[in-house]
Amino acid sequence: MSFLNNVFYFQNGIGILANVFLLLFYIFIILCHRPKPMDLISCQLTFTHTVMLLTGGVVWVTDIFESLNIDNDIKCKTTFYISRVMRGLSICITCLLSVFQAVTISPSTSFLANFKLKLKKYILYAFFYIWSLNLSFNSNLIFYVAGFTNVSETNQMKVTKSCSLFPTHYIIRALILTVTTSIDIFLVGVMLITSAYMVLILFRHQRQYKYLHSLSHPRSSPEKRATQTILLLVTFFVVMYWMDFIISSTAVLLWMYNPVILSVQMLVINVYPTITSLVQISSDNRIINILKNIRSKYHKIL
Repeated sequence: MSFLNNVFYFQNGIGILANVFLLLFYIFIILCHRPKPMDLISCQLTFTHTVMLLTGGVVWVTDIFESLNIDNDIKCKTTFYISRVMRGLSICITCLLSVFQAVTISPSTSFLANFKLKLKKYILYAFFYIWSLNLSFNSNLIFYVAGFTNVSETNQMKVTKSCSLFPTHYIIRALILTVTTSIDIFLVGVMLITSAYMVLILFRHQRQYKYLHSLSHPRSSPEKRATQTILLLVTFFVVMYWMDFIISSTAVLLWMYNPVILSVQMLVINVYPTITSLVQISSDNRIINILKNIRSKYHKIL
């Protein structure tokens, strides 16, 4: 367990630093420049991932908050609720990012091209519905999560040192899992469809304009780089999502959790927000140029 804890803290440290840097960058772009629609979505995704990593997947936050003079039941409900809301926002905003990039690179003759001029307007509506859906849908956790009472006959499932899930009827657990899974599968399906569409567009674009570029010095447009980045994020998200789904659904249905399984699950959950921030930083030329300028100024001072 100590090894898993050290890996978790190292992973979280890198992820938090990268996401905070990225969040400050997007806030600066939004406030001081004319942001692109993708900047607005990326800012929301970065904020969500920052909160996800700060809550630490519930497990370590509830332990840290033990010293605070707050009722343990309130702490557990709050941390679990925030964690689940941020997880839901992560999958929704990643899906939104994939959809809007598909619209952005769609040919002018396609049906999706009609939405290009109204992207910012649709983004604001999308944000409202996404936040409303996740804040309301995950409210059921308030009734099923509580501070661990240490009473064995209640059959509570202890998921942290001080928090547990109340026992519920098997049908209710199965119903909640079915609804949650259906929503997630729909969103993952949309991601895969839009990803396939973007791959097809890139393939056609590459074939159409291949004669314009030298084989030894290929050039990549900003749209192509952005699309490749989003395809990478979507692919990585889908893999991490199914790993998390297998672990969590099995634990809930069998009503059995142990510290090792929970630690592994938290590592899997936090891999995506950590990797996402690093991929976004390394693929955004604006950030790369800023870092190069800082580096050159630093060398001049020395």
